[in-house]
Amino acid sequence: MSDLDIFLSVAPGLETVLAEEAIAAGFADPVTSMGGVSFRGTWADVWRANLQLRGAARVLVRIGSFRVMHLAQLDKRARKFPWGDVLRKDVPLKVEVTCRKSKIYHDKAARQRIESALTEDFGATLAEDAPITVKVRIEDDLCTISIDTSGESLHKRGHKSFVGKAPMRENLAALFLRQMGYNGSEPVVDPMCGSGTFVIEAAQIAAGLIPGRDRSFAFELLSNFDAAAWDAMRATTPTERPALTFYGSDRDAGAVKGAKENAERAGVADMVTFANHAVSDLPCPDGPKGIVIVNPPYGARIGNKKLLYAVYGALGKTLLERFSGWRVGIITSEPALAHTTGLKFLPENKPVSHGGLRIQLWQTAPLP
Repeated sequence: MSDLDIFLSVAPGLETVLAEEAIAAGFADPVTSMGGVSFRGTWADVWRANLQLRGAARVLVRIGSFRVMHLAQLDKRARKFPWGDVLRKDVPLKVEVTCRKSKIYHDKAARQRIESALTEDFGATLAEDAPITVKVRIEDDLCTISIDTSGESLHKRGHKSFVGKAPMRENLAALFLRQMGYNGSEPVVDPMCGSGTFVIEAAQIAAGLIPGRDRSFAFELLSNFDAAAWDAMRATTPTERPALTFYGSDRDAGAVKGAKENAERAGVADMVTFANHAVSDLPCPDGPKGIVIVNPPYGARIGNKKLLYAVYGALGKTLLERFSGWRVGIITSEPALAHTTGLKFLPENKPVSHGGLRIQLWQTAPLP
């Protein structure tokens, strides 16, 4: 399996940005499709994608496919499938099945056939909380079998224990920063920082800290895992940290305290500073100009939308008065709230599906 079909999943709307990251990381010829990016590679590429890519939510690997027209055929072919090439009998599994545009249309019946093949012929154990997920997709009568090699979603870097009311996932934060042209060489300010995701992610990028360095992955429990090769891949030489400071602030003192603790666990406490104050009291840092990026309340789940117009208005006024030369990015599900800032935005970015909402990055050129 040196020529694998590898799929990086991502929130719909950010596929092109993730493809750009994959190219920059040296993955060959990525192709975008709805909800992700695919490329061909080796198991070493699978490990490296999990370890190094900031924007991916999961890394899936297709391990085989075959045509099926009815359940009896699915049962027979699943029992002959070479599960042992990738799976271990001593590691519990769970199976997820989806059927589309196929003669086999009953997800649950198809799942029962796959599970029977795994338990009765291969000898696997099934569990709802299993560390390995076998994903089966039957579309146009083609049954494709994939393994989720990540385990927990990749936005879980292993550093954040405090989570705010409406958190921005780390992988989305990384992609929004990339969309703004951030490459780790300029300061970042978040005036509504919550648990500190944008500031901490930006500092880690600047410090060259690999996102998956402190967590485990599902692929470590597969039959073809090479622990020595993996340890060699993870052994990285720390880069010299740039002389940059990253700034977060929030009117919620509890959020500021939690953000500081998260930064400490992420190893960037020396690069970030957090303050407790309102947006209207936001000072412009001395030194080089950079990016202001903020994920304010949208009014969809948190806050009264009518009251938020004043908050967005105060944000825009503060930035226009104090942040000349800085680029601004505002993530919101409400275009009207974004325009209330009075900022002049560049052409619109694609909407992004996030937690049942369609959010969007509104960004500016350097402010006058």
